[in-house]
Amino acid sequence: MRDVYHEELDGISDKLVEMTRLVRSAMTRATTALLDADLPLAEQVISGDEQINQLDAEIEETVFDLMARQQPVAGDLRTLITSLRMSGDLERMGDLAVHLAKTARRRHPDPAVPPQVSVIVLEMGHVAERMAAKAGSVIASRDVAMALELDGDDDAMDRLHRKLFDVLLSPKWRHGVEPAVDITLAGRYFERFADHAVHVAENMVYLVTGQRPEEIA
Repeated sequence: MRDVYHEELDGISDKLVEMTRLVRSAMTRATTALLDADLPLAEQVISGDEQINQLDAEIEETVFDLMARQQPVAGDLRTLITSLRMSGDLERMGDLAVHLAKTARRRHPDPAVPPQVSVIVLEMGHVAERMAAKAGSVIASRDVAMALELDGDDDAMDRLHRKLFDVLLSPKWRHGVEPAVDITLAGRYFERFADHAVHVAENMVYLVTGQRPEEIA
């Protein structure tokens, strides 16, 4: 009976890793759709979000079922609670990729990103992809050192976010209000995507050590 229980716990971890793969793929495609005005790619991101939502719902159902049936304590209880939190963060990451894809769809057939900021947006997409990939590796390996690295990765995203605003607020901006609003929102979506990846890593640190990252010397 305990073997089945631990198989179910392992199954939650596997689904979390799969969610990181899906949100990384969604972010990759959403960034491309945004930069290239690729409508079919944007639609793929939007429709594909259902798979991420389904995994989130399955994890939630399993966690609540195990808590009711097994009454877990100590490490197992921590695993279930942190898994629920990580699943919620990953689901939100998928939503943020959808927001980017919807921006691309709304602006089609024109690109949503003017050439003046395309390099910054592309780099924000790359940072987001790397952070999602690292979050998946952290979940699979329970590597605390790697988890702690994500806070530094988020600093790179924050720098790009500030750089984006510098361009938007510059007197040299000549693309009008509507593109500025779109880019402002897109920058926020990338920045929040990275924040959620950090939250995933922080929860894994807590799962493994019982401490928050700021408590670890």
